[in-house]
Amino acid sequence: MGDTTDYRSSGVSIEEGNRSIDLMKKSVRKTFTPRVLSDIGHFGGLFRADFPGLVEPVLVASTDGVGTKLKVASMTGSYGTVGMDLVNHCVNDILVQGAVPLFFMDYIACGRLDASIAAMIVEGLAAACSENGCALLGGETAEMPGFYSPGDYDVAGTIVGVVGHDAIIDGSAIRPGMSIIGLASNGLHTNGYSLARKVLFEMHGMTPEDVPAELGCSIGEALLKVHRSYLAQVRPLLDTGLLKGIAHITGGGIPGNLSRILPGGCGACLRADWDVPPIFSLIQDLAGIDGAEMAKAFNMGAGMLLVVEEEQAGQVLELLSGTGEIAFIAGEITSKGSIAYA
Repeated sequence: MGDTTDYRSSGVSIEEGNRSIDLMKKSVRKTFTPRVLSDIGHFGGLFRADFPGLVEPVLVASTDGVGTKLKVASMTGSYGTVGMDLVNHCVNDILVQGAVPLFFMDYIACGRLDASIAAMIVEGLAAACSENGCALLGGETAEMPGFYSPGDYDVAGTIVGVVGHDAIIDGSAIRPGMSIIGLASNGLHTNGYSLARKVLFEMHGMTPEDVPAELGCSIGEALLKVHRSYLAQVRPLLDTGLLKGIAHITGGGIPGNLSRILPGGCGACLRADWDVPPIFSLIQDLAGIDGAEMAKAFNMGAGMLLVVEEEQAGQVLELLSGTGEIAFIAGEITSKGSIAYA
């Protein structure tokens, strides 16, 4: 008889998939709220859609991934934070429209499944979901040999949140003369990693274990700092009417993301004199990248921007300070129709 062929011989292990589910169950169930009506393993997640106190509730959804930050996680063998990155990124993406999260669903793809790594990623997802008050409602893990190389992982997810129709923040109220308030980032968050890896690891032969004096930590630790969620800081402001626009600074940097919320004819003049995490200066100095190019790729220390009336900027800064947030005046809205730096 010839050689037999089964699913395992093709590179897919059902047993390892089942083991990963068993490892995930405890952390996932911790995120369940009373609105969750299903359990792990169902074909679909069930969520009770009742929104007491909201007039005309509007669902807000967003999908994103972690990107090549996963390569740094692979280099270090540390996958515990990338799930948190993903959830926090998505929370911020719907927060800009005034929405608070309800539930999150994940997708993990790999070339060869290691149940312990998958569980580590899901534990991070669950931890961030719990911190942001949303349920990890379900997900999918796909083992795809021949499509992904062994050791490669991709992580993506979808978030669903809710906002009252009258409370939607869409930037339409933004006018010239308004102030722009920045909320501090702790590093790259989840964007610009292809450029960062090229500069640090390919061009200069550094390793994640290297500890440059200006960083005060290893390169790996600096690059894997968790993408911040700004929900706890911004949520108290959502019902005040103070926020005229919010921009989450992701791929495209400040110019690319702030422009997404500006009405026609509006631009911005940015001060860019706030504190910048040292990882950005390290990358810029090593590669000789000019400031404009850095601003296109990175958040440069401002992970989220809030647009408020000029006369209310002091009040907003005081409210943010009360939450422990590092906030600063980042610039003002202009009528020039472009984004420039002072």
